Amino acid sequence: MFNGIIYNTGKVISIKKTKKSLFIGILSNTTFKKKDLGSSISCNGVCLTLVKIDNKKIYFYLSNETLKRSNFRSVKINQIINLEKSLSFGKMISGHYSQGHVDTVAKVNQISVIDKTWLIKFKILDKKFNKYLIEKGSITINGASLTISNTKKNYFNISVIPHTLK
Repeated sequence: MFNGIIYNTGKVISIKKTKKSLFIGILSNTTFKKKDLGSSISCNGVCLTLVKIDNKKIYFYLSNETLKRSNFRSVKINQIINLEKSLSFGKMISGHYSQGHVDTVAKVNQISVIDKTWLIKFKILDKKFNKYLIEKGSITINGASLTISNTKKNYFNISVIPHTLK
């Protein structure tokens, strides 16, 4: 379980592809210990199991199911990934609950800047998920907890303030 407030990022440093899976390495200043092996880490919003730690490098195995439903199918070397460790009891929850069970991907259709706020218009690529989009409902995009500002047929918008963009 995650809350979608992003304080940490990492950079993809290795990718090993097979036909139906991926093994990626990420360089991050986030501290991980051997006891963290096997724990769930939100990587761009996807709940992945930490399988290897080598100093500041962390590694994850991604199944075909994860690749089909996430943007990891097009991950590139040097790409920046949002990282979040699992929530722990007693810590402040500041965003929205997020499980990291990704359903689908969306395409950015338009970005408008209004004062310092970015209004981003998304199109869900698999239309069967449109029925789950609710105005003022929460949504997690690349691991960031956001609120849907409005919905239209086949589209939804989010408003992103400068602090969140940072």
